[in-house]
Amino acid sequence: MSRTTHTLDSSTVVPRAGVREWFALAVLMLPVLLVSVDNTVLNFALPQISETLRPSGTGLLWIVDIYPLVLAGLLVSMGSLGDRIGRRKLLLIGSVGFAGVSIFAAFAPSAEALIGARAALGFFGAMLMPSTLSLLRSIFLDRDQRRMAIAVWASGFAAGSALGPIVGGLLLQNLWWGSVFLLAVPVLIPLVILAPLLVPESKDPHPGRIDVPSILLSLFTMLPIVFGIKSIAEKGADPLGIVAIVVGLVSGFLFVRRQRRVETPMLDMTLFTRGSFSGAVGVNLLSVTAFVGGLFFVTQHLQLVLGLAPLQAGLTLLPGLVAMIIAGLVIVPIAKRVRPSIVIPVALVISAAGYSAVALSGGNIQAAGLAFAFIALGVGIGAAETVSNELIIASAPVEKAGAASAVSETAYELGAVLGTAILGTILTASYRANVVLPSGLSEAQRMAAGETLGGAVSVAGQVSADAAAALLDSARHAFDSGVGVAAWIGVALIVAAGVVAATSLRRVR
Repeated sequence: MSRTTHTLDSSTVVPRAGVREWFALAVLMLPVLLVSVDNTVLNFALPQISETLRPSGTGLLWIVDIYPLVLAGLLVSMGSLGDRIGRRKLLLIGSVGFAGVSIFAAFAPSAEALIGARAALGFFGAMLMPSTLSLLRSIFLDRDQRRMAIAVWASGFAAGSALGPIVGGLLLQNLWWGSVFLLAVPVLIPLVILAPLLVPESKDPHPGRIDVPSILLSLFTMLPIVFGIKSIAEKGADPLGIVAIVVGLVSGFLFVRRQRRVETPMLDMTLFTRGSFSGAVGVNLLSVTAFVGGLFFVTQHLQLVLGLAPLQAGLTLLPGLVAMIIAGLVIVPIAKRVRPSIVIPVALVISAAGYSAVALSGGNIQAAGLAFAFIALGVGIGAAETVSNELIIASAPVEKAGAASAVSETAYELGAVLGTAILGTILTASYRANVVLPSGLSEAQRMAAGETLGGAVSVAGQVSADAAAALLDSARHAFDSGVGVAAWIGVALIVAAGVVAATSLRRVR
């Protein structure tokens, strides 16, 4: 169970991880699985949430977005806090809080209450992810072993995404939508018990004081920018959205200036001068934006347009998520021999091909076609994420692993927000512009059916058979009218990620 050593040269000996460290990795996979399961399950629960809680189109997007929005705003702060007070300690605090709020979310009585619960989940979730990735940096010192550990970590995201539709589909076919949130409880209980036994504590030996102004500036950077993007994507260049983005940019400028001036910065800005770090972060941001945005409309197309049950929809996407896991593991020996500036763009070409197939269909695509497109999307992004995450961690000194991991996670969560905000809002706007509502609907029914496809499905159950058939036919065509445009944007995002990798990582071996 003790570590062995691996000699790099005549003067450097790096400890290699033993059995205990690999068991610690298994424990750290629990919160990774939880967060990814939670994201996937929620997408499949959206139709039931839409029908039960009757959120507006904007409210439905906020139910999805508020969690990654709060998470993205707090990740850097929490990553830095973990460096200071201990990454394992922060992980345990976040686990207990996440489980408690999940129970409340399961029984949320209204859309507003669910949005509030999702915000609280974002707060505690921000304690989980940077802690897991940064602990890997201190547990696995040998780079070959660390690359494999990070591949397992990244594959855990895909595994959770694969498990989510299956478990979530079974739950949603037999229980109410809130049951998907209760998954957190049985996952986090073993973590709280086993982490103190297997996972060693680690933190910055010279942490400095907690910088409250920097924490506030990081919040006032992320939250207004993401809110502004959402507002402009939905309403156009409205004053509120523009002002929010300006506030975020000014706060970001002040944050960067403060980090360069204080003795112990919350985030070492010199990391961004390294192409291996900044380029890998850019790849994460763009590829996740494309992936999550695609997942947002694919899950709704499978259930609300093609009429698949949640479990059937999950099984349709399962091959793509399994392919994502396999690609993340297979890329490890390849990445040891091929430059990231080559291997990442080549992988992303496969993803771009899958997205292009959806775009060329113009939304008129059946379940089998979506399954094959999703396999291509998963293969490329799974491989690219493994390589880029390892570069981010390897570029940072071990004592700053928490903050560096937080930057990686911020890119991931910001990508999740942008994916649903940009692609989701395009779909919502196209739906509103093209749906034709039958006569005889009440004002409340017209508002619900005119906002979202899920609302139209709910209203169809309240009207005559002829009116329901006309409404559903119009609503489904209106929804699919935006799928082609959204898919082309997904192609552009993946191509941009490949260009970033090819240019910024060309000097990285």
